[in-house]
Amino acid sequence: MKVVIAPDSFKESLSAEAVARALADGWRSLMPDAELVELPLADGGEGTTQALVAATGGEMVRCRATGPLGQPVEAFWGRIDGARAVIECAAASGLDLVSRDARDPWHATTWGTGELILAALNSGARHIIVGLGGSATNDGGAGMLQALGVKLLDAKGEPINPGAAGLAQLAQIDISAMDGRLADVRFEVACDVDNPLTGPEGASAIFGPQKGADEALVGRMDEALRNYDEQIQRCLGRSVDKTAGAGAAGGLGSAFLAFLNAELKPGIEIILDAVDIESHLQGADLLITGEGRIDGQTARGKTPVGVARRAMQYRVPCIAVGGSVPTELALLDQLAEQGIRAVFPILPGVSALEEALADAERNLRLCGRNLAAYWRCCQF
Repeated sequence: MKVVIAPDSFKESLSAEAVARALADGWRSLMPDAELVELPLADGGEGTTQALVAATGGEMVRCRATGPLGQPVEAFWGRIDGARAVIECAAASGLDLVSRDARDPWHATTWGTGELILAALNSGARHIIVGLGGSATNDGGAGMLQALGVKLLDAKGEPINPGAAGLAQLAQIDISAMDGRLADVRFEVACDVDNPLTGPEGASAIFGPQKGADEALVGRMDEALRNYDEQIQRCLGRSVDKTAGAGAAGGLGSAFLAFLNAELKPGIEIILDAVDIESHLQGADLLITGEGRIDGQTARGKTPVGVARRAMQYRVPCIAVGGSVPTELALLDQLAEQGIRAVFPILPGVSALEEALADAERNLRLCGRNLAAYWRCCQF
């Protein structure tokens, strides 16, 4: 039999690759002759680079980049093959790179994300997958654009300062020196939010507080992003302010839309296409997926539901596992309608969160073994 094991990571515990391996080891301990396809996945957030590299046999590339507050950080990107690369904006511009007491979205920059794009370009990449999410910034992607050669100038013709603070003084955009290679690059941007750039549902209002902004700063940042969009209109002749996804990652989505002609798509759909999920599902008898917490957000299109929907097209039954699983029958029914026929918890008993995180690998192996036993019973 053929089993495709395609989970997301278990946050704060195991990578998607480690989850797939543990489930496979457990299954193999009871059914050693089964064909097991380990296919770690992600939905565009943290772990996207690692998951794609593992699933495609690619390569993780480590490099130095400019962090959110201008400090050098150890970042990374992924080389999938000669022409494709994957980047997470959080790798160089992420909130996790800034201590809680130092968060400063007024000055934080996405310059490092631009440096990662340049590194991918220098390696020959012409198709770049970008994961938005987890950013510490609210600069509308201004820093990224500056790293790529775009001149953002104040009224005196001087380069603006980093962050939203600089956007407040932005008076001119000059794209004449933007890296010419970008014209031949296809950007696919994993974006699972539909927030506009400004306004009550925009980048500043919705995502600013978690990055350290109080109510007054949210208002200042929103005005700065509004000015930014006005300058984009003057330079490019169009506004992206109300475009769905423009407000993602502190407005980084707007820069990809306006300057890089990017496609903003649901993250899991980009990842499934990149790993050629259809080729793995053909001839499969079962799909096992999962994530750390299976809940209402899962049902809205996160990794387990995304891959289950694809499996339905090939009539492959899907089982999901999680550290925390629903107890509401209505939610289980909703998941079933989207292809997840059964949901299993990996915990063998009551345990504290710290214990559950520490024992996740062992519990997943046990779960994999029990799923194999369950499958065997169903064949009689």
